[in-house]
Amino acid sequence: MAIGLAEEFLLDPTITYLNHGAYGATPRAVFEEHLRWQRLLEAEPVDFLSRHGTERLAYSRQILADFLGTARDNLVYVTNGTVGLNIVANSLKLGPGDELLTTDHEHGGIDRLFRFSAEKSGFKLVHCPIPVPLTTQEDMLDCFLSSVTDNTRAILISHLSSPSSIVFPVKQICNFAKSRGIMTIVDGSHVPGQLELDLEDIDADFYVGILHKWVCAPKGCAFLYARPQMQCYLDPLVVSWGWEPKVPGPSRFVEFHEWQGSRDISSFLSVPAALDFWSARDWPGIRQACRDMAMAARQEVCKMFGTEPYHPDSPEWHGQITCAPLPAGTDANDLLHRLRHEDGIDVSVDYFANNPRVRISVQAYNDWSDIERLLDALERQVKHAHSRATAQ
Repeated sequence: MAIGLAEEFLLDPTITYLNHGAYGATPRAVFEEHLRWQRLLEAEPVDFLSRHGTERLAYSRQILADFLGTARDNLVYVTNGTVGLNIVANSLKLGPGDELLTTDHEHGGIDRLFRFSAEKSGFKLVHCPIPVPLTTQEDMLDCFLSSVTDNTRAILISHLSSPSSIVFPVKQICNFAKSRGIMTIVDGSHVPGQLELDLEDIDADFYVGILHKWVCAPKGCAFLYARPQMQCYLDPLVVSWGWEPKVPGPSRFVEFHEWQGSRDISSFLSVPAALDFWSARDWPGIRQACRDMAMAARQEVCKMFGTEPYHPDSPEWHGQITCAPLPAGTDANDLLHRLRHEDGIDVSVDYFANNPRVRISVQAYNDWSDIERLLDALERQVKHAHSRATAQ
């Protein structure tokens, strides 16, 4: 299995990089476009930001909106998914007696955000356990939606879970929630560029996606989507000129959230170049090849250690990123360190539901030799760890 785009990226060739899901990696051509925008910024900062920033951002948002299946002014750029979800969390009008339903598969930083919000505002954050291994999407939906009560006012759900890499049926969840008058907040950090995404088809009230991951835009680039009827509920996280603009524009949502004072917007302006990079190649074919390689890698790890995967092999459950359980008792932190510093492999090793797992991300710069190096290192390192534990 080979995709053949390694030369298009700036990654250190001495490192086997299987951790694209952490921060992404930017192609050389997109990085050069990012530098071009930064040079224009430095050549005339006032022209760049004050005189042309709004129109350039609007153009970039239009290109992004076309890609995501929505209107331009339903989107604002933010620097990362955490910022986008902070805007939503800080705008929630929930209090004592209200419940926000989520899962035990959410990103740790986002879980902390909503626990903080719950403690501050007095609402109840309800974690519905989604046990693995999963069987069917219908069973998952039955499990999750059975936790909805008369007090459920909002749902927070990952589209593709960061800790477990499972793709959840968010469209069905949003449809159910709408029928009950429940607000929906979707953390789609890993989805843009990795899975097909049509925001208006999913029809969440709020959706956050990161662009410096699988779209491979420069770092510090994400978006917040808000359904038009829900935009008025979002307060600005940073109050600035957009709260009382000198000349009101067509979208209060954009005005409230786009201008946050002085900041480098060049990563946002580079999004069209990132989308052009992929559209000039066989992006659907590349994604499928990466998905196949990720699934084959997961199968090999599970076979090696006799562990049970989190979900069936069927394609609705996964993308280019997948998790494989490791043997019970594996010290995930020690294994992570040894893989990186002894074997030159950067891959996510952590715990999910208190059990160790490896999360393998596959992007267009990877080939099967990267997976073979990981498999060899995992077998050797886990065996050595067991020997060390026995000797002690």
